[in-house]
Amino acid sequence: MNDTDTPDVPEISAEWYRDIVDFAAGTPQPVQWFAEHFTEGAILLLGALWLVAAVSRLRGGPRDRAYALVSPLPVVLAYGFSELSKTLVDQERPCRALVTEVAVIASECPPTGDWSFPSNHSTIAGGLAVATLLLSRRVGLIALPLAALAAFSRTFVGVHYPHDVVAGVLLGALFAALLTPLLARPAAALLHRRARHAEHPAPDPATPARR
Repeated sequence: MNDTDTPDVPEISAEWYRDIVDFAAGTPQPVQWFAEHFTEGAILLLGALWLVAAVSRLRGGPRDRAYALVSPLPVVLAYGFSELSKTLVDQERPCRALVTEVAVIASECPPTGDWSFPSNHSTIAGGLAVATLLLSRRVGLIALPLAALAAFSRTFVGVHYPHDVVAGVLLGALFAALLTPLLARPAAALLHRRARHAEHPAPDPATPARR
């Protein structure tokens, strides 16, 4: 373990955190301002990329439409699981635990009770990127590095340890990769039945049969 008052934090993660925030503190002011606002913008852009990929799949058959419709659900579930994990782990933010050792570029540190592990932003970013990749490989290959940058920015500005963001990305990615196909299967079957019913509606019992 490290020699600071962070017994629940891997030593290598704390060391990498110090190296990253020390580097960030030495960057020009415009870079720091951009990094502080980058995460929220990246999440919005990831949402837009997912929407582009989803709309393209909605034009397809039942399976394509099912993937488009259910793909946001694993991301929401991953976010909920990350929130639950925070309450169980109760890991203090590095910008609070190491405040005497490092200077962070974030304008403020989240309050006590808004725990550090895992990173919610990274969870959402990882989930959206993989959900987008499942819908469109071309769009997904844009979303993946964007998600990685969004996650890294949380450590760069000083509000998360590296292991927080890695865990968050993996959590979101795993939920999306495993649950999307699982949820899409029954949804596709339901859409297929609805399509068949629309093509061949049941006869009205009040209508007399033709002879």
